[in-house]
Amino acid sequence: MDDRTLDALGAGKYLLVTSYRKNGTPVATPVWVVRDGDALGVWTPADSWKVKRIRNRADVLVGPCDLRGNPTGAQVPATAEICDAATTARYRQLIGRKYGLTGRLTLLGSRLRRGVDGTVGIRITL
Repeated sequence: MDDRTLDALGAGKYLLVTSYRKNGTPVATPVWVVRDGDALGVWTPADSWKVKRIRNRADVLVGPCDLRGNPTGAQVPATAEICDAATTARYRQLIGRKYGLTGRLTLLGSRLRRGVDGTVGIRITL
């Protein structure tokens, strides 16, 4: 996969991550996205269904989308992995920086509601 695809997806405001249920049914979810070197990083509640689906099956589809999850470009195959606490903390910082006040307020609300361990980062490699 070329760097332009990674740059375009990382620069977008939302990323549509399609993970798969055990029976193979695809489930698409829009998430905030940051660039993480040769990968993409997203941040989500640790108890979300997408985390459970990714633990069961690491292959996903990713592509640009709008706030509502409507695709705005082609989806590409990728591999997702649940991150450790240090990487998750780094993704929180990157999201706060990229999404400005809205991002920082969302991160604060999440920390108050769920605690620091209530969210995880997901590293996505194309």
